Amino acid sequence: MNEVDFLLDTDTLLRVGGQLGSNPAGIFQDGQGRRYYVKSPESPAHARNEMIAAKLYRLAGAPTLPYVSTMAPDRVATAWVDLDKKCVAHLSENERKQAQHWFGVHAWTANWDAAGYHGDNQGVANGIVLTLDVGGALAFRAQGDPKGKAFGTQVDELDVLRTDQGNPHAAKLFAGMNPDDIERAVKVVLGISDERIVETILSASGTRALADKMLARKADMARRLTVDFSAG
Repeated sequence: MNEVDFLLDTDTLLRVGGQLGSNPAGIFQDGQGRRYYVKSPESPAHARNEMIAAKLYRLAGAPTLPYVSTMAPDRVATAWVDLDKKCVAHLSENERKQAQHWFGVHAWTANWDAAGYHGDNQGVANGIVLTLDVGGALAFRAQGDPKGKAFGTQVDELDVLRTDQGNPHAAKLFAGMNPDDIERAVKVVLGISDERIVETILSASGTRALADKMLARKADMARRLTVDFSAG
């Protein structure tokens, strides 16, 4: 469900609905009746950052809304999906376990907005828990501010996403994970080859510096797993 493989001309779409998140956006429809949610981030760099994050989620197997590449470099689009649930608070225990399985991917990509400010970044479609927006991953915050040095080579998110009371929905979702849960979630990332990570980032017009940082973050997670989280 993570990505749709064609190039979308957003200028040909008809607007049929308004903005749902924090970025300028709307619901649009093409001539065949297919709908998309199209965002206008602050810059092409913001759009590229989100598309790289989406491709890394796809590489890890973590479900997201289906991202669609656009002709416009400053647009981000996802295919419209009718959701059964749209909030962390509405997840069943099984669905919470599904969401927790991807905790390592959220931490690795520094997705501080994994749960959403209002708990509205996790949803369910056809029994599958999805991350609805990855605009808060990698170099930029969800509302567009650069993370700067806070997005470094150490994955502090392994702790912060579980404990930060300033991010209450993430803390509620991930705080109850035991060492076994965390180990399994971290191993999702460790199972991705370095070569695939580099290839994915460079093919999405990312920089070698970003690829090296993501490799370093993966290595830091491996170290943390051995030191802090291994269940033996």
